[in-house]
Amino acid sequence: MIAGPPVQVSILQLAAELRRFDAFGTGTQVRELEVAGSGRVPVFVNEFWTAKQRDAHSLHEISYRACFKPQLPRFFIERLTSPGDTIYDPFMGRGTTVLEAALLNRRPLGCDANPLCAVLTRPRLFPPSLGVVAARLAAIDFTFKAELPEDLLVFYHPATLRQICALKHYLAVRQSDGDFDALDGWIQMVALNRLTGHSPGFFSVYTLPPNQAVSLQSQRRINARRKQTPPLRDVPRLILRKTRTLLADCTESDRARMAEVAPEARFFTKSCEAVPEIVAGTVGLVVTSPPFLNVVDYAADNWLRCWFLGFDAASVKLSIHRRPLDWKAAMTRVFAELHRVLRRGGHVAFEVGEVNAGRVLLEELVVQAGVAAHLTPELILINDQEFTKTANCWGVSNNTKGTNTNRIVLFQKP
Repeated sequence: MIAGPPVQVSILQLAAELRRFDAFGTGTQVRELEVAGSGRVPVFVNEFWTAKQRDAHSLHEISYRACFKPQLPRFFIERLTSPGDTIYDPFMGRGTTVLEAALLNRRPLGCDANPLCAVLTRPRLFPPSLGVVAARLAAIDFTFKAELPEDLLVFYHPATLRQICALKHYLAVRQSDGDFDALDGWIQMVALNRLTGHSPGFFSVYTLPPNQAVSLQSQRRINARRKQTPPLRDVPRLILRKTRTLLADCTESDRARMAEVAPEARFFTKSCEAVPEIVAGTVGLVVTSPPFLNVVDYAADNWLRCWFLGFDAASVKLSIHRRPLDWKAAMTRVFAELHRVLRRGGHVAFEVGEVNAGRVLLEELVVQAGVAAHLTPELILINDQEFTKTANCWGVSNNTKGTNTNRIVLFQKP
């Protein structure tokens, strides 16, 4: 393990830091939330990390719906853990927390009911060199002699779709033959993130951002409205181009830190309400963000990625709770499991957002759920800032709809 000094701070030290925090030119607002049976929880409101979209390690630059910025888990990992500690995200998504943990020389654990999440995350813990990726791509036969899925021509030029199908077939054969390796995993991960998008860097004609594949009918309407036809794209060239972007910040020290902990990383594709594979009392910090009520339909968003991987998106059983009380009950079950895996004195940083145009503030439900699972709510941090929303492409501006703040409830296991 690469040596590093202990960096853990106490809750009192963290609260004092939050009170005087002014790194971005504003002072912290402090208020309290009254919690039935638990007294008052201090609430700190400020801009606690930068709003810049690209001010994080380049390995994070893949798309997944409703993901938080890497600065969020880094804020808590740096203050509440030491190198070598285990960091867990039970709603892993694109793997922001676990990747940030590995970059900071912590042991990563992740869980998500969506099988895409491990596919998107694991390869980035073992970043290859650009030259090795180029050599593998050059060795792949990108011709495809079987019949093309013609309905996908709404997204792709026929020659591009032929290359995509060839790559899909190559990866499937490698997996069935037992030859699928880390380099194949990297290429698969990058291809998943180039399937559709709104710039020439993607395989498709112009469509919505890559974290949400529209239906075939919707894409036909987009094509008609924009009077567009799918242009020819070169799949291996775009995979190599995106690989270069992802590896831009990878230094030798980054690779060395990650190499120490990545082999111990474990990912679970299941409900996080019960993960007996994680030994009780071994996790130092949980940083996570659960699905917010019925705001996002992850299965529908990822139907094209599921096609590329060879499974039916409808078979992915994801929890969507439409009523706040149902959501709170589910989160209480999650917190009970987090209480089990946390070590004594360990923390949970649980991020939620306001939904229903700010009429539902989920942090109040989170506090109640955590208390019911015998965790102690220590403070609430609200990161409030101007930032660019992906939703701008639908005409949704910042601070009007959707999630406009990071609202993190910090718990401790007594």
